[in-house]
Amino acid sequence: MIDLRTLFFTIILVPWMLSSAARNGYMEARKPKKEVVTIPDYDTTGDSDTSPAAAPKDEGELPTCLLCVCLTGSVYCEEVSPEMTAVPSLPKETAYLYARYNKITKITNKDFADIATLRRIDLTGNLISEIEDGAFSKLALLEELNLSENKLAKLPMLPAKLISFNANYNQLKTKGIKSTAFKKLTKMAYLYLGNNELEAIPQLPESLHIVHLYNNKITTLSDETFCQGNNTQYIRANMEEVRLDGNPLMLAKHPNSFVCLRALPIGPYH
Repeated sequence: MIDLRTLFFTIILVPWMLSSAARNGYMEARKPKKEVVTIPDYDTTGDSDTSPAAAPKDEGELPTCLLCVCLTGSVYCEEVSPEMTAVPSLPKETAYLYARYNKITKITNKDFADIATLRRIDLTGNLISEIEDGAFSKLALLEELNLSENKLAKLPMLPAKLISFNANYNQLKTKGIKSTAFKKLTKMAYLYLGNNELEAIPQLPESLHIVHLYNNKITTLSDETFCQGNNTQYIRANMEEVRLDGNPLMLAKHPNSFVCLRALPIGPYH
């Protein structure tokens, strides 16, 4: 006869234990470990276009600085597109303007009237044929002016403190330059007037180191052009280089014109 305790264990306890284990396993399957999801804080991300760091620093910037490159004190407007046909408005503190190879045709009295800080202007390679006479009159600090590769036939009054002036490759004529235009510029050291239509050499300041007058229409020199005809002791100590090549001029015929120079002018002698 089967023991009553064994029978009780087999019939009652075993099914109950299996049922309990299955129930507990099902509950575990129904309750998986909770996954933690990290939601990014979009208000603090630095890549957003709406962040303060991406906002314009100066909402009142001049339109010039959208067409040109504006750095502290310098404005670069070279080969601007769409075409630039006039001198652009400049920030008040501009000291250096580079507006080369554009289509500027004229410089007016208003273009630089409010920019007294300018020290250098470079307008190489434009189409400038006219400069109003007072265009540079308020530029007391201007030291370098480059107007090469334009269409100028005459020059306006130039600033008193100019050190370097370049008007190579224009259409300058002697009648378009006042006889004392350069003589009064006592700080000028570099004067470039090559490839023009000058028939004579203008009066030159004592301060000059280099003067280029090549490829003009100069036919004659005087004893006063570079030297002081009546003063045989005079030496033009500052002058380092004179270029007269490409002119219809035989330098050997004018020996007294450069006896005061430390070096002979570059040009034809025979």
